[in-house]
Amino acid sequence: MNSPEIMQEDFSVHYTYTRSTGPVIGDFLTALRDKKQILGIKGSDGRTLVPPMEFDPITTEPLSEMVDVSDQGTVTSFCWVKNPIKHHHIQHPFAFATIRLDGADTDFIHMVDCGDEARISVGSRVKARWADERSGTMTDIVAFDVTGA
Repeated sequence: MNSPEIMQEDFSVHYTYTRSTGPVIGDFLTALRDKKQILGIKGSDGRTLVPPMEFDPITTEPLSEMVDVSDQGTVTSFCWVKNPIKHHHIQHPFAFATIRLDGADTDFIHMVDCGDEARISVGSRVKARWADERSGTMTDIVAFDVTGA
């Protein structure tokens, strides 16, 4: 049986405005860039939310208590990408995963670069691989690597 071909189309999205990151996301991105550090924020119920958000998702109260979380965590779900498209930052098979970082109570979405689908599963331990040159964007974390521990 022949497998269907996957069509990949070129596309781009343009925004005609600029947006300030604000104090919460600004601090989060600055910590990625300057300290190789991932920040969360304390919600009104005491949970640590990662990535941080300006308002509590339950009460809508403003949030401001930033806290450190680890750059290591546990995969809670994943989707294997067998054929990356040109816009993906990794150009060989990888996984998009939800990751519960140590010290966080919510999941964080990022790429896991493990080379083979057999190397990742729910429960896999991962660690951030940081870019050598960081610019204050999510790509300051190149990907997460499976640690095996």
